[in-house]
Amino acid sequence: MTKLTCFKAYDVRGRLGDELNTDIAYRIGRAFGQFLQPKQVVVGGDVRLSSKELKSALTNGLLDSGVDVIDLGLTGTEEVYFATSFLKVDGGIEVTASHNPMNYNGLKFVKAGSRPISADSGLGDIQKLAEENNFPDVAKRGEYKQLSVLQEYVDHLLTYVNLENFNKPLKLVINSGNGAAGHVVDELEARFKQHAPLVSFIKVHNEPDGNFPHGIPNPILHENRQDTIDAVLANKADMGIAFDGDFDRCFLFDENATFIEGYYIVGLLGQAFLAKNPGAKIILDPRLMWNTVELVEEMGGEAVVSKSGHSFIKEKMRAVDAIYGGEMSAHHYFRDFFYCDSGMIPWLLAAELLCTTGKTLGQLVGDRLNAYPSPGEINSKLEDAQVAIARVRDFYEKDAIAVDEMDGISIEYPTWRFNLRSSNTEPVVRLNLETRGDKALMEEKTTEILALLRQ
Repeated sequence: MTKLTCFKAYDVRGRLGDELNTDIAYRIGRAFGQFLQPKQVVVGGDVRLSSKELKSALTNGLLDSGVDVIDLGLTGTEEVYFATSFLKVDGGIEVTASHNPMNYNGLKFVKAGSRPISADSGLGDIQKLAEENNFPDVAKRGEYKQLSVLQEYVDHLLTYVNLENFNKPLKLVINSGNGAAGHVVDELEARFKQHAPLVSFIKVHNEPDGNFPHGIPNPILHENRQDTIDAVLANKADMGIAFDGDFDRCFLFDENATFIEGYYIVGLLGQAFLAKNPGAKIILDPRLMWNTVELVEEMGGEAVVSKSGHSFIKEKMRAVDAIYGGEMSAHHYFRDFFYCDSGMIPWLLAAELLCTTGKTLGQLVGDRLNAYPSPGEINSKLEDAQVAIARVRDFYEKDAIAVDEMDGISIEYPTWRFNLRSSNTEPVVRLNLETRGDKALMEEKTTEILALLRQ
């Protein structure tokens, strides 16, 4: 039995050829069918050059398991989430490697109701069946059909805003990074032209191209932000929006083309939801907390902390019936979107706020950046992550006012705090740090911790 190394904590992701190929994709399709016993499943795929053949092999595996397959075509991950619930099918699979390098691909899974399938909810069982590669014969092969739910999906996206509020000129730079977002951006542009003509879309790298001629769409990387920055400045735009490859995350730039860390957008959207839903619960992750907690409590809401990672956030949202959840990594989750994450809903909400408040994005978040400055997430590749994290913990925990192990290690002092955790998706240790209004302290402690971590 061959061990399949492409199975990770939340999904399948691996290097093309040895870790993930059409044979493995076929076996995963068979295993998904055998484990879940679904009647009908939706499949979609991103723009990567390998996605079409992997999706075809996956589909054949599902069909050979007796599962009916609805092929959605070129999609972002959230379109699979939407279609799974909208069409009331038994599961959904997106072929995507999101922001990983060119020579990678992967798969993301959900079951009925768009509930995630991850390591603690069936992914290990699917892996075991795929590795054993011993599948029973089925009485009848599944049926295959193609279907688009783009119109219905965009209808749903627009329920989060009131197009009548977009009653002032608004210029939006939208950079799809040659990923999967372009067709959705085009449809949204058409709707705005019809119902809110004062909003203009300046589209950058909108055409899907699996060669990624302008680099892998991953705006977390500083070098991947420049085209959006240039377009915002050249067009004197009100806001810039950039997506990763499967557009389950969006990243925002203000009117001065300044990149706004996802952490501050969580607080902004939390406020927006609480203005319409007083007393609601808002989920956040423990990596960066103070800004979100303060804003939520000021609005009379309840801030609920969850371990980071989409399966944990979604589970917590369902458990407490939270209306919205956000991670500082730019994943945003919505109760009315089947508790799933979306990269389209956040920027629509932010754009509406520009119109309803009369403020720029910089004005909406600027004071929060000063109130709780953070250097952004800093990654370190370490030979022995556990030893390095323990070294930092030993140094800081003795004088701390709070130590928490919900997600990695969080250590808190009266005027600053930090979180260290090993990534679930990459071989790195991630540092996040914030202070109470003290940028000099932020810089000092960041330098201090990194030196101790990397020694």
